[in-house]
Amino acid sequence: METHDDTAARCKLWFRTPRPRPDARMRLLCFPHASGSASFFRDWQSHLPETVEVRTVQYPGREDRIVEPVMENLEELAQAVAEASRPLADRPLALFGHSMGSVVAYEVAQRMPQFGVRPEMLFVSGLPAPHRQRRAMVHERDDAGLLQELRRLDGSSSEVLDDPELRELILGAARGDYRMLETYEHSGHPPLDIPVHGFIADQDTEVTESEAREWRETTTREFDLRQFEGDHFYLVPRRAELLEELMERLAPTVKAPA
Repeated sequence: METHDDTAARCKLWFRTPRPRPDARMRLLCFPHASGSASFFRDWQSHLPETVEVRTVQYPGREDRIVEPVMENLEELAQAVAEASRPLADRPLALFGHSMGSVVAYEVAQRMPQFGVRPEMLFVSGLPAPHRQRRAMVHERDDAGLLQELRRLDGSSSEVLDDPELRELILGAARGDYRMLETYEHSGHPPLDIPVHGFIADQDTEVTESEAREWRETTTREFDLRQFEGDHFYLVPRRAELLEELMERLAPTVKAPA
């Protein structure tokens, strides 16, 4: 039987808290893109009010989990994250995912209730709806082909990709992540009973407006879609605008009595 210490250890393994805010009224749990890590969201906390605490998911095989094997099954990843979220049930929780992180967040939201966690809403960014995933085989490319894809999307700094040792580590995580996404099959979950809010960029080659609007099929509640200027990683230069949009939607929960 799992103890309280076991539950706390699992939570600590999977989630990072850049700036803990124990008195925050709600949490925003962020899911990185393919090849991404928790540090991608490290600056978000300083741009959000004290009423919101940012936690980020750290996938195995990168940063402080670099010695762990990269996961290659998206459903298994989502199950592990959902189980680790048990201690987060003490206050309202919203999920935000970018690119691959969107579908991971969606699958986690589907599984959280079995562990006593009921998220308030889901934010998805830069990815087609789960049942509209594109079929690609990037994970089967050689290292040069995979590196070309990472440079095309500009998800990692060129300095990191130019360093042979760091590049090798990144390529291992990227290949596993692409395999997860490209072998993912939407299992026909019932629609979520929470609002879903979508974000895309007008020059993003990874998702069309039509593909993004299909996220409306994943919920029985409200859905909207906001488009920004930019490419697949619009959320870096447009961070302030994106966080303003998030806070507008989170405001009723944030302002509610703790």
